[in-house]
Amino acid sequence: MAVKIRLARGGAKKRPYYYIVVANNTAPRDGRFIERVGTHNPLVPKDHEERVKLNEERIKYWLGVGAKPTDRVARFLDAAGLYERKERNNP
Repeated sequence: MAVKIRLARGGAKKRPYYYIVVANNTAPRDGRFIERVGTHNPLVPKDHEERVKLNEERIKYWLGVGAKPTDRVARFLDAAGLYERKERNNP
């Protein structure tokens, strides 16, 4: 079972709110997940403390077990110092 740390969309129409979840990679985007480990609210300013909330202890556990973060979640984890994101070459 391949496990990913990814975003699941919540909120209302035109008012997005994302949960950072640990899920099987074959599960639907907003469907079944194993554990909720954080939130992301893109509507607040970038420097606001409520923009990204992470449960660092659980994220460290899942990374240690072998879960792979998606590109967007890897950015959040890199900013928090939990994961070293590799730069990509996009032509």
